[in-house]
Amino acid sequence: MRRPSLKALAATATAATATAAAAMLGTTALGLAPAALAAPPPSAATTALDQVDTYTGLHFTVPAGTDDQGRPQTCVIDADLYKPHHADAAHPVPAILTTNGFGGSKADQAGLGRAFAQRGYAVLSYTGLGFPDSGCKISLDDPGVDGVAASHLVTFLGGGGSAAYDSSDLAGTSGGAGTLAVDFTKLDDPATHDPRLGMIGGSYGGQIQFATAATDPRVDTLVPLITWNDLRYSLAPNNTAFTTGVTYADQTPGTEKVGWTGLFFGVGIADGIQGAAIDPARNVGCPNFVQEACLAKATLDTAGYPTTDTFRLTDRVSVGHYLDKVHIPVFLIQGENDTLFNLQEAVATYRGLKARKVPVTMAWQSWGHSGGAHGSSGAAPGELDLSGQQIEGTYLGQRIKDWFDHYLKGSAVGTGPEFAYFRDWVSYTGNAAPAYASASSYPVGSPKAWYLSGSGDLVSSRAAVAPGSVSWTNPGAGAFGSYSEVSGLEGQVPAGTLPPGTTAPFDTPGTFGAWTSAPLTTPATVVGVPTLDVRFSAPTVAATQSAGPAGQLQVFAKLYDVAPDGSKTLVNKLISPVRVGDVTRSVHIELPGIVHRVETGHRLQLVLAGSDAAYKNAYAVQPVTVTADPQAPAVLRIPLVG
Repeated sequence: MRRPSLKALAATATAATATAAAAMLGTTALGLAPAALAAPPPSAATTALDQVDTYTGLHFTVPAGTDDQGRPQTCVIDADLYKPHHADAAHPVPAILTTNGFGGSKADQAGLGRAFAQRGYAVLSYTGLGFPDSGCKISLDDPGVDGVAASHLVTFLGGGGSAAYDSSDLAGTSGGAGTLAVDFTKLDDPATHDPRLGMIGGSYGGQIQFATAATDPRVDTLVPLITWNDLRYSLAPNNTAFTTGVTYADQTPGTEKVGWTGLFFGVGIADGIQGAAIDPARNVGCPNFVQEACLAKATLDTAGYPTTDTFRLTDRVSVGHYLDKVHIPVFLIQGENDTLFNLQEAVATYRGLKARKVPVTMAWQSWGHSGGAHGSSGAAPGELDLSGQQIEGTYLGQRIKDWFDHYLKGSAVGTGPEFAYFRDWVSYTGNAAPAYASASSYPVGSPKAWYLSGSGDLVSSRAAVAPGSVSWTNPGAGAFGSYSEVSGLEGQVPAGTLPPGTTAPFDTPGTFGAWTSAPLTTPATVVGVPTLDVRFSAPTVAATQSAGPAGQLQVFAKLYDVAPDGSKTLVNKLISPVRVGDVTRSVHIELPGIVHRVETGHRLQLVLAGSDAAYKNAYAVQPVTVTADPQAPAVLRIPLVG
């Protein structure tokens, strides 16, 4: 396959995503919302806490593995430090290291930095490599690059070396500039500059925690929010043929999330332009990304699926492929409303750590990369205030504080349930704790089976399955007949792209198959990952699938909640793309992990579509039939609680 040049790729990505990149940099980025993380003004809730000494513009030049040409490199890192005013060598405090989500900077953690410094932690917030005032290219949280760079910051927090700062805001002083050496952190081993240290951050700032812990055994605990397990699954998912976790077999690659990958590259290129004065080399060759990333993007855009070369990159930068190197307690927080890094990713990491007997806790919060109706961060009221103004007053804020107090201060405070999840149908005021259900572990509940019957029925008894079939085809030529969402571009779709007035998901008749249940007689609470075991009949595809992924069947599976008036809800607009390696065999599909209450009188509807607007679709026309077999019916299993 002929690949486009890196120059052509850069031009295409920049033109296609400039508007989205600008919007993302000003709002939510591929991480935590900068607007929500701005430094809070002093408030009555924090005046009784310790004062904070702030050092801004800390400048580090650190070794960071090799560049994309295999040459040893050093990188400039821009950082701020928040120190409890009363911390000193005689009164040392634990440390927290944090960095930004994709497209952000050190300023994004300013609120949390001050908040935790007020509560007895020294917090170093830095801008990740490839972003505004830090140098080198974006390496996608590579342990051998980003992890190595972060390790030098751990050494600094452990008293090794010093750093110049541009300005300071010290309690009782006018500030200025100078050089800072750390002698106020608790040390596990002075000889190795080993501080008592935890990490926190979201998305890109979540994965760096795993990369650092895998590189540096001095890190003591992690709190990663809304991050990935395997980037091959995140950016080109295939919800079948899993080998472990969410890692699928190489011979059945996934389907590109065109909205997310385009936005991802647009933001990264924009940051490279912004930071050209810091490191002009960022824009040489592949603009502000390691060359493998540009080649992977070119492959996805031309073929629509990743190849072995792509996997070499994504595997290297994904914790699912180096989980054996993570041995410290982890508090995973993942978003229910997230079409970039879905709940399955956190489940894969949770299960992998637990199987290795690593202490792990998991919470599913209301919001993720896909935002929400609750504000700039998407968090529900009383759930998590990333500005730091409400730590103890929010459910997850208190749990994060308790987690750090337990593992870094040695406090006897509990760390909460091993598994908790937000329920958006529960009314409450103030703290969001009443909306969270908890359990001693994941999964919860029991799977309930429904069977595909007749010409479109979903029945709850195997004996009720009747003969019949459902057929559909995709539009072909890469077009879409179904719309779920447009990922990071939600709300920014150009006029005329979708039918007038379209905001809700839809499926064009003839391009999907559907099976609908009878109205429920009691409410059903879904918590977890539904699965589908089904056999397809697709003779045209069977004749072409051996030629490779382009000839294999594409299916997009989803579960609707259908109200009595016929209106439909696609929970958080989540769907499961599938590429079927062999249509002559039964296929096991994971549908999106969700938390949802289906009310009495509502119906469940399983939809299998041939295409979706958020993904790269098949160019060949692929007629498909699912035949109901009373002797061996297709079965949908939905995890229900209560």
